[in-house]
Amino acid sequence: MESWIIDLRYAARRLTSRPLYAALAVLTLALGVGGTAATFSLVRGLLLEPLPYREEQELVSFWNVFDWSEAEFMHFNRTFPGFAKASAYRNEDLTLESPNAPTRLLSGISASAELFDVLGVRAAIGRGLAAGDDVEGAEPVAVLSDGLWRELGGERSLIGKRVRLDGNERTIIGVMPAGFWFPDPTVRLWVPEVLDPQNEAGNYAVVARLAPGLELDAVSGPLGQIARRLDERFDYSPQWDKTKNAAVTPMREYLIGSLRPAVLATAAAMALILLIACANVAALMLGQVDNRAGELAIRSALGADRKRLTQQLVAEALLVGLLAGAVGAALAAGTFKLLLGALPLGVWAETAAIDWTLFTGAIAIAILASLAVALVPVISLWRGDLRSGLARLRTTATGGRGSRMEGGLVVAEVALAVLLAAGAGLLVRSVAKLYAIDPGLDARGVAVLDIAMGASTTPAERQQVLARVLTELGSLPGVSSTSVTQRLPLRGGGDNWGIVIEGRPDLSGNTTAMRLVGLDYFETMGIRLRAGRDFTPSDQAGTGDVTVINEAFAAKFFPGQNPIGRMVGSSSQMGERVIGVVENVAEGKLTDEPAPARYYVYVQAPTYTPENQTIVVRTTRAGDAVPLLGSARRTIERIAPGVAVREATTMERVLAIAVGPARQVMRLLSLLTGLALLLGAIGVYGVISHFVERRKRDWGVRIALGLTPSKVVSHIVGRGVALVAVGILVGLVAVFALARLLASLLFGIGSTDPLALLGASAALLAVGITAAVIPAIRASRVDPARVLREQ
Repeated sequence: MESWIIDLRYAARRLTSRPLYAALAVLTLALGVGGTAATFSLVRGLLLEPLPYREEQELVSFWNVFDWSEAEFMHFNRTFPGFAKASAYRNEDLTLESPNAPTRLLSGISASAELFDVLGVRAAIGRGLAAGDDVEGAEPVAVLSDGLWRELGGERSLIGKRVRLDGNERTIIGVMPAGFWFPDPTVRLWVPEVLDPQNEAGNYAVVARLAPGLELDAVSGPLGQIARRLDERFDYSPQWDKTKNAAVTPMREYLIGSLRPAVLATAAAMALILLIACANVAALMLGQVDNRAGELAIRSALGADRKRLTQQLVAEALLVGLLAGAVGAALAAGTFKLLLGALPLGVWAETAAIDWTLFTGAIAIAILASLAVALVPVISLWRGDLRSGLARLRTTATGGRGSRMEGGLVVAEVALAVLLAAGAGLLVRSVAKLYAIDPGLDARGVAVLDIAMGASTTPAERQQVLARVLTELGSLPGVSSTSVTQRLPLRGGGDNWGIVIEGRPDLSGNTTAMRLVGLDYFETMGIRLRAGRDFTPSDQAGTGDVTVINEAFAAKFFPGQNPIGRMVGSSSQMGERVIGVVENVAEGKLTDEPAPARYYVYVQAPTYTPENQTIVVRTTRAGDAVPLLGSARRTIERIAPGVAVREATTMERVLAIAVGPARQVMRLLSLLTGLALLLGAIGVYGVISHFVERRKRDWGVRIALGLTPSKVVSHIVGRGVALVAVGILVGLVAVFALARLLASLLFGIGSTDPLALLGASAALLAVGITAAVIPAIRASRVDPARVLREQ
């Protein structure tokens, strides 16, 4: 212990005497340690921590999510073959009205009474949903999340009190435990759904718990029984046939599986940065050992054995590791929020928090990394000949035993950097192809406000509120047009209604997307009219129903014909005259094939105006959409205090989200690639500089004998290029082996896209040449006489 204390003090003195080397080693390692620790904290919280349910491995989600109907669920009398319990639920955002306070919109779930029993979770206070809560005539009740309960006062006396949700009074019956969430952490309350066995509208997801003794890989038999019973009872069109491809998804995969590719790709990138940092610090330490060859030889001659010299090197590495761990933990804590914003976590980003074991983890990672770093100079020390160091000392030359090992470290750094650069290049190409898709609208300069009106308001009252809000928003400075829709494009999915067409009885069973919109909708969204006319103020209730269809609708149902003036309808009701054709819009996902859609104007449907609406506002200038959001929100609060604004965003932001997680992961990987290139440049520069210093006498002699400076530069740069080229080849091999990690994030290109790989290789080669040129030029300017005098 005494010798370790002495060696640690000695290491501290050596580090303070070489501040540049110490700072470079500590900061380089801290960057890798901090990023790895922060990412591990995120991975642990999202992917490794158990879900807040009992025996989560027994929980599954049924196929066709949010397409199950109450009739289908009730047909099985709430119990499906092969499953102990099952529950149906749907998203249900509810307005919360409080005296002397603006109306709030809360994210909620409407579910059958079995939900908490299926999840295996009991209420912390009061009770959860129970049998009888979801039948006709039952008292309206609500279960609160722990967070909402605390916002409402956090008193146990809240149980039994009534709150006004969506314009209706509900009794608070329970509070769920802290840390519980379903299906995501933003949900604030759960209410029972009064189930109607005659309702065949598909709006529900079904979660279930496996029957005792049944394993997940043995559910094919029960699923076959379920499919057969559905086929016996219900008639399905080919588009929505629930009897095909019956399957279940494990609960963890169902809830957070979409996060896994982005989080794991980030963790892998951070690990690569850590490895590059370790290689850099190892090269720095190896250079220090090689420069100290004479000193180590003298100390060996005076009686110091290799074990004690090794201990001193390890002590120095440990001290660097401890300092890097502390700095890395601070970096991780300071950049954790930036990491959350850089990843496509959606609602999970708001609830993710730093794991307080982060500091310990950072220190542990740094110590392990520093010990790995110490292996390189230790191996060099044990493989070298200390006696030859005395001979080199007499000629004041530095040793050459670390040359091959330093070269190997540079090759490893470059190979790891190629992995990062290739990954970033693949994502850049993929995102560029996604943005090249025409969504069928002009997203520039469009503000989007999602609003909700209480369920107690009538459709006529909602139309009056909407008309007043649109008029006021249209009068704001910089606004050119306003409109409203019940479903915004690019948000994924929507309402699909049956379609009948005059003279085409063969089309029975087909469905199309149905969009209810306001006047000026196409102008506000930048959707181009291809034929016919747009809706006008004269299209009022009682003047004859009209509809506008998209090009996909016209191509499928009116091939080679003029659809203008033709009659269409829903189900058996034939009463809508086609007045116009607009271009195809990405109503669901950006990458979906164009699907038939038709648009119906609200003013012709006075009895149908849902509580949830999306208001769109086009500004006169593209950059004015973001500044407009604040004034638009305040306007709505002023003229319609009973209307809750769920979200205020821009259509460009909606488009960016529709592009998918690749966009955000691309930015993060591009940043990490820049860091890897910087570290790689430092590594190449350090190794080539050491190579030049080691052969300084040789260069002096050669220049004295007539070697031109340009030949010196080309020789040294050639060595650097050779090391980088080998690293690139090794990295490309690794890319072909590991590119599958990014496959789920790519669109329109393969995971070994040649352009991306060539771009990564060219970037690394340019960095390597630049890093090698500087010491090469310095060597070419050496003064032969001065070098020979020094020798």
